[in-house]
Amino acid sequence: MKLIFLGPPGAGKGTLAALVAERFSIPHISTGEIFRAAIREKTPLGLKVQAIIDGGQLVSDDITIALVKERLSKDDTNRGFILDGFPRTIPQAEALAGIVEVDSAVNFDIADNEVVSRLSGRRVCRGCNRNYHVVTMPPAKEGVCDKCGGELFVREDDKVDAISKRLEVYRAQTAPLIEWYRGKGKLTDIDARPASGVILEKFTAIFQK
Repeated sequence: MKLIFLGPPGAGKGTLAALVAERFSIPHISTGEIFRAAIREKTPLGLKVQAIIDGGQLVSDDITIALVKERLSKDDTNRGFILDGFPRTIPQAEALAGIVEVDSAVNFDIADNEVVSRLSGRRVCRGCNRNYHVVTMPPAKEGVCDKCGGELFVREDDKVDAISKRLEVYRAQTAPLIEWYRGKGKLTDIDARPASGVILEKFTAIFQK
């Protein structure tokens, strides 16, 4: 089962990827994890990434693609994998197709207003970093962490203007991948609005064969 997870910020890709990885015993591979592992293992590519990051630069497509290829060559991917955060563009998808044939790109479909509601309602504790949501998981006392009594605040990334900008970037750069994979008959749409447990069961029904 070789999968790519697509969807805007706030769609719950990371949460579901962890659940699917556990259920199907396949690794959840994010670009961040790839970078960190390569740096930690001090591979030649990892040393290049470390130098780029230390210099405050962005890692190029060529190096990112080489790192993905290196990661997918490891034994734990023999039964499959979930790629989360890569590819982000059609050129990256074309490069990936030259490395491995994926079974499906899973599009976690959710409207922009749902994303704004999810992310703008998130609150984080300054003391212990515990997450809350004003609607779905509120603290017992407004503005106060249940665990440590710390102050709850809104992260800059979770403010409405920032969320709108992140969605604009996603729609412009990454969303075209949805139609690219659809055109190749490799797209699976999944409604990202229900709770993660509900989505996991629907996912399992589709892919467990």
